[in-house]
Amino acid sequence: MKPIISASECASELAGPHPPVLLDVRWQLGGPHGRPDYEAGHIPGAVFVDLDTELAGPAGDGGRHPLPDPAEFGAVMRRAGVRAGAPVVVYDGGQGWAAARAWWLLRWAGHHDVRLLDGGLAAWTGELSKQTPQPEEGDFVPAPGALPLLDADGAAALARSGVLLDARAAERYRGDVEPIDRVGGHIPGAVSAPTGENVDADGRFLSPERLAARFAGLGVGDATEVGVYCGSGVSAAQQVLALELAGHRAALFAGSWSQWSGDASRPVATGPEPR
Repeated sequence: MKPIISASECASELAGPHPPVLLDVRWQLGGPHGRPDYEAGHIPGAVFVDLDTELAGPAGDGGRHPLPDPAEFGAVMRRAGVRAGAPVVVYDGGQGWAAARAWWLLRWAGHHDVRLLDGGLAAWTGELSKQTPQPEEGDFVPAPGALPLLDADGAAALARSGVLLDARAAERYRGDVEPIDRVGGHIPGAVSAPTGENVDADGRFLSPERLAARFAGLGVGDATEVGVYCGSGVSAAQQVLALELAGHRAALFAGSWSQWSGDASRPVATGPEPR
């Protein structure tokens, strides 16, 4: 199933006999909480999901946004009305990072019908609602492992045996700046691949053909084993989705740079080259 859905397709499905469950996952790195924006106006029927507390576990040795406990994640999804056999559409403010985190978690946990609203709320032309829905309890029970996952050692190995993509901005990859984590730079052997290059000026994903060409230029071939990391496992999920659009199944290093750099014993590379 194609992992994205257009605003017009979403509107049509919402008006149909089997509307998808809608999850509003607005979130900004270091920005204000997304709940006030949700309350000010959201796609009718959408349920707000908090990335920091519901799509991640407590920060610690696993990084700033470690994966949530599967049982707790399942409870959140059931409260939002998610059912095992019913479609789900996730959206955020437009950059696709937070929505892709929800998409990846649901897919990883075994839900097979999850799509991201291409372009996010900015692409929606229909009416917005201020009403908070009370969905019927869902029945989704996570079965983790449906998508590949990397730990720190696995990411280090993949950087040498396959292609490990660093989804952060290029200046953070190079180590020119590091506004959040302990030290700047990248995992030795990783290739710089900022997520901003996966979308157009409106925040919509490039065509599968253009994405395939982009990733081919980064060394990802038909048989290449590929993984992705970012700062804390959020924007990297957007890159995993872009790779899927391009025809590649990628593994996510969920702990990402926040976990890697938090361990002073792990090596750090700087500059524009993978090394």
